[in-house]
Amino acid sequence: MKDYHINIFYSEEDGGYIADIPDLEACSAFGKSTGEALAEVEVAKAAWLEAAKSEGKPIPEAKYRPLIYQAVS
Repeated sequence: MKDYHINIFYSEEDGGYIADIPDLEACSAFGKSTGEALAEVEVAKAAWLEAAKSEGKPIPEAKYRPLIYQAVS
């Protein structure tokens, strides 16, 4: 299985970085640095996947690819 794509961007409103995983609905995290946001979203991803498994919900395949990568393929 390919791993999930992670977006990281700076949020002026929040005063830090937001990391999200588009394939996992509402899976995101905050950090004061990009590294912190990445570490936190990895924790959120593990919790998201564990919750889905324990509730018997399907685990989405990694499908999301930013447009720039889709154009190169």
